[in-house]
Formats: sequence, C-alpha cells, structure tokens
Amino acid sequence: MKKKILIIDDSMPMRYLLEAVLGKEYSVVTAQDGLVAITWLLNGNKADLIITDLQMPNIDGWELLDYLSGSYLYQDTPIMVLSGFYADKTNDLTARYNSVREVLQKPFDPMQLLNKVDFILEKQLSATVI
Repeated sequence: MKKKILIIDDSMPMRYLLEAVLGKEYSVVTAQDGLVAITWLLNGNKADLIITDLQMPNIDGWELLDYLSGSYLYQDTPIMVLSGFYADKTNDLTARYNSVREVLQKPFDPMQLLNKVDFILEKQLSATVI
C-alpha cells in the first residue's frame, strides 16, 4: 500500500507539479489551504507526510502548523514546508515545530524534493519497525 501525502498549497500549478512528482510513488491528496486540509483530517483521514506552503488564504501554513503541533492526533506526523519566503528561517521552524522535518525554498529541484520525501518516509518506517 502506498504511503499517503497531503499537499497544501494555494497555487494550483504547484499542487499539480507536486502531484506529478510524487504521485508515481505515493498516494497524493491536495488541498488549497489549511482550512480544507484540516477538514480532510477531521473527516478521519490520515497522512503519512504533510507538505505545506506557509502563505495561503483562510488558514495559512503558520496556523496549520500550530493546529497540527497542538493536536495529539497529528503531532507526530512529519511535515515538510515549501516556501518562497521563509527558507532562511529553517532553524526557527524546526525548533518551534518538532514535526517539521524539512524546509525547502521555492523554486526547488523536483528530484531533491523526491529524495527528501523518500528519506523522511523511510526514516519514519524504520522508526516504526524498531
């Protein structure tokens, strides 16, 4: 069974790109903002990895990170942040949110993204097996 990745970004072309890059190896679900993502999660769905932008309408990435890190159900779900503005704040994000495993700046190399996703999900799998 394929691991499930929830992608949250208000840019439709970015969602399509991420789905194209990750969809061959993973089951991909997309949401256009944090509100849609939280609704999807509250409907009983679970993601093995969440990839989110920070600047979005409705519930932005910061609010989403606060919600996920404060929830017993989602606090251990690994998160990757993709942003055009905050990549220089990687240490701040990973220190503030334990579940943030990686911060990539847009634009990014799709193969680098895939390698980082593979690493995060393999590490999660090995931690579960041990």
